[in-house]
Amino acid sequence: MEQERPHHRGRLRRLPSGHYRGLSWVHWTMNVEGRATGWLDALHHARLREALCHALARESLVCAAYCLMPDHAHFLIGGLRAGSDQRPAIKIFRRAWNEILKTAAQPAGLALQAYDHVLSDKERSREEFETMRGYILENPVRGKRVESWRDWAYSGCLVVGYPDLDPRQEEFHERFWRIYYERVKKGAEG
Repeated sequence: MEQERPHHRGRLRRLPSGHYRGLSWVHWTMNVEGRATGWLDALHHARLREALCHALARESLVCAAYCLMPDHAHFLIGGLRAGSDQRPAIKIFRRAWNEILKTAAQPAGLALQAYDHVLSDKERSREEFETMRGYILENPVRGKRVESWRDWAYSGCLVVGYPDLDPRQEEFHERFWRIYYERVKKGAEG
């Protein structure tokens, strides 16, 4: 006879803090409380990008891909230097995003905690990484919101100092990795 597993209450368990520091990559999934909808529009997207930009800048991070869906969002975030730390950046970002959600056309708030998946060494290989980024960007296609992920207005990437960088661009992959490695090298130097 199969035993019932006890219902987990409280906070999600996190890996030790070192997994979120340095050059680590983490896929963050953030749900809106009660899967509420009605908050996502162009202004909300712009305000969210601004909040994310500040959080990334404070901890020397980049967002290789993000996708805002009507009731949740995905972010693929990586560090640029040994001192980068995703946990305080995510805390700052979630606090700011919650304030933005409160003022939305349909006020909402984020679920208590974000889900995270720290990428393993294998998942950080170029092919596996691009599969993860594709998974995030294809979310609106799987949700039958658009036929092509390129048509979804609420997705992109964010690298501080590169406002025109967009995964829809033909040369995006080469440009993103060139910028990323330049920034990592610069972070290692000083």
